[in-house]
Amino acid sequence: MNERMLEAYLNKIEMTAPKDLNRTYLKLLHASQHTKIPFENLDIVNGNPILLSEEALFNKLVMSQRGGYCFELNGLLLNALIQMGFEARALLARVHLAEEPSGRSHQVTLVTLEDEKWVLDAGFGSQTPREPLPYRLNEELKTDSQTFRFVEDQFYGAILQIKTEEESWLDLYSLDMSYVCKGDIEYANHYTSTHPNSAFTSRCIATIRNHDGITTLLNGKVKVKTELGVTEYNLDTKDTYMSTLKDTFGIDMDIEFKTLTKYDAI
Repeated sequence: MNERMLEAYLNKIEMTAPKDLNRTYLKLLHASQHTKIPFENLDIVNGNPILLSEEALFNKLVMSQRGGYCFELNGLLLNALIQMGFEARALLARVHLAEEPSGRSHQVTLVTLEDEKWVLDAGFGSQTPREPLPYRLNEELKTDSQTFRFVEDQFYGAILQIKTEEESWLDLYSLDMSYVCKGDIEYANHYTSTHPNSAFTSRCIATIRNHDGITTLLNGKVKVKTELGVTEYNLDTKDTYMSTLKDTFGIDMDIEFKTLTKYDAI
C-alpha cells in the first residue's frame, strides 16, 4: 500500500493518519474499519475469484461499496498498518466452530506494540473481536460488550474462546506465532473460497458493526442485535434484499436475486 492508497483508506473509514503509533490509535483504527467496511462473501456466492493483491483489495474494499471476508479485510488492515509504520504481520488460524478444527483457514493480524503482542481481527463475522486483543494466556479480555480469553493448547498453540450469554466458553479459533508467507495465505484463501466443504461456499453472509450493536445477514434473514435486544426479519423480495444490502450493509454490487437466495432453503 502506498501513501495515496493509505489516504483513501483512512478517508473511507473516517480516520486521520496517526501522530503516534500507540494502543489508542490502534483501537480506534480497528473499530473504524469494522463500522465502515462490512464482512461479506457475496463474490464467493456469485462465483467470482477472491483476489488478494494490494490493488485488488484496495479497489474492492476502499474504492467500491463492497466488503469482504477474512483474507480480504485483514489483508487490507495489515497493508495499512505496515504503511503507517506498525510492526505487523499475518497469522493463520484454525477455526474450531465445528466438531473437528479446520485447516489454517482464517487470517488475523499480529501487531507488536509497546513490548506486547496484539491480535487484530477484522473478519470473523458476528463473533469478531471488536477491539485488538493483547496476546495473554488464561486471562479474561474484555471489549465493549464481549469477553475473550486465549487458552494454551499442546497441539494448537492457543485457542481463542468467547464467553457466551450462558457464561460458558466457546472455542473460536487457534493460532500460534509461526511465520506466514504470501503463498500460505493464497493456498488458504483458494480452499476457503472454492471448496464445497467450506462454510463460505454454502451460505450467503454479511455482517456490519454498528455503534450500538451488530447487524447480520444469513441466507435471507437479517438479525439486528443491540443493547435493547434482538430483532429479526426476512428479505422476501428483490427490492427489499437489494436495498438492505446497500442501505444497511453498504454493499452495492451487480448480482442476481436468484443467486442471493439460492441458499435460503438450506
